[in-house]
Amino acid sequence: MDCIFCKIISGEIPSAKVFEDENVLAFLDVNPDSKGHTLVIPKQHAENIFDISKESLENVIVAAKHIAKNLKDVLHTDGINLMQSNGPAANQVVMHYHLHIIPRYENDGLKIAHKQEGAIKPPFEELQALAKEINP
Repeated sequence: MDCIFCKIISGEIPSAKVFEDENVLAFLDVNPDSKGHTLVIPKQHAENIFDISKESLENVIVAAKHIAKNLKDVLHTDGINLMQSNGPAANQVVMHYHLHIIPRYENDGLKIAHKQEGAIKPPFEELQALAKEINP
């Protein structure tokens, strides 16, 4: 397998580890959005949210909570973003499930937009109908 994160897990590629146990590895992002930007990955390869096991996902989020608290305490962050992308259309670049922990600071200038300019705003009735389709 030619997965850069699997190579980091195996030690073929070095990383700045901030956490490791038998199931999860977390390391500083080499292209950080902010100081302390950390990636949390399962040691068992899974491409995305649709591929990862429930157990691996639980391990990642529990580790992420621990790491986020450490980042907050050590770096005195004003906030934390947790981000995770699935598939190229969602800007997933490395096809190994990973959760970004991005420390945030007042006036840091980092723009992580939840709403895009010109976003749709459907009538509430449409939302209710869609909700019933998704979970009948």
